[in-house]
Amino acid sequence: MLPRPGGRPLRAGPDSPRILSSEHHGQGGARAGPAPRRGRVPFGRQVRGYVALMKLRVVELLLVTTVPVMILAVHGVPDLVVVAATLVGGTLSAGAANAFNMVVDRDIDRVMHRTRHRPLVTGDLSARQALVFAFLLTAVSTLVLGLLTTWLAAALSLAAIGFYVFVYTMWLKRRTSQNIIWGGIAGCFPVLIGWAAVTGTVAPAAWVLFALIFLWTPPHYWPLSMRYRDDYSSVGVPMLGAVRAPASVGLQTVLYAWATLACSLLLIPVAGMGPVYALVALGAGGWFVLETHRLYARALAGEEIAPMRVFHASIGSLSLVFLGIAVDALLFR
Repeated sequence: MLPRPGGRPLRAGPDSPRILSSEHHGQGGARAGPAPRRGRVPFGRQVRGYVALMKLRVVELLLVTTVPVMILAVHGVPDLVVVAATLVGGTLSAGAANAFNMVVDRDIDRVMHRTRHRPLVTGDLSARQALVFAFLLTAVSTLVLGLLTTWLAAALSLAAIGFYVFVYTMWLKRRTSQNIIWGGIAGCFPVLIGWAAVTGTVAPAAWVLFALIFLWTPPHYWPLSMRYRDDYSSVGVPMLGAVRAPASVGLQTVLYAWATLACSLLLIPVAGMGPVYALVALGAGGWFVLETHRLYARALAGEEIAPMRVFHASIGSLSLVFLGIAVDALLFR
């Protein structure tokens, strides 16, 4: 779903504590990625390139949040055809957004260590091929959602693609350290799409879940930006973890993790959630908050920090919260 870096120590700047990670991406300044392939690219390599454009490992988490929302929206098991169409359409939609992103960012992808094997960098695909593929995915995903679920879901899907490409990738990403806060809105759309797919409307509970993911996204991504601060600095992308001291980033993750926990509990009165959800939300949210406090404390003390612990905890906690939504909705429908 997402990159899974984790444990070998790297040293950040002179004012930063050591950062623990498990994947070595080189020391010192950035180096260019591999030279693009020349000549005819084998068909199999091109197919793998198209799959890589979609970043399916990232899409997985979006889908994990969609199905529980559909169960909550109908307080039971939704139509399986609609569920399948929503998952297929959502996957294609997210894949389109990711493909557009790789076209726009191919210049910095060639420099950053963590992106140097992407298909536009290696030459497995051309920018034109990727762009055509992205537009094709956009069209097919819109038709799948519109014809097999609801046109509101299709419209929300288009809005998510547009927001991710134009607002986040082309406008915010290279201009402000607040990029993830506002750009992360694109990742909040799947809960609205799932709700709209089975009801044709977007209820207040769906907006609470939208807010939940909005608040969860920054403390989920900022630890990753701490891990790859040298990468982002090398290309001038002002991710918070690259432009602020670890203690400052740690404090922000603590505040947003607490806000995420509070928002998850707001779903109880708004959607009438039962005790199963309440216990899971408290436990999962508490775990996330605890990991952010550990990160902040170690950063303040100038000790080795392991930002990827927070990153993985964020994924695990959100998955548990949405699992709790599904189980609670089925038990107390």
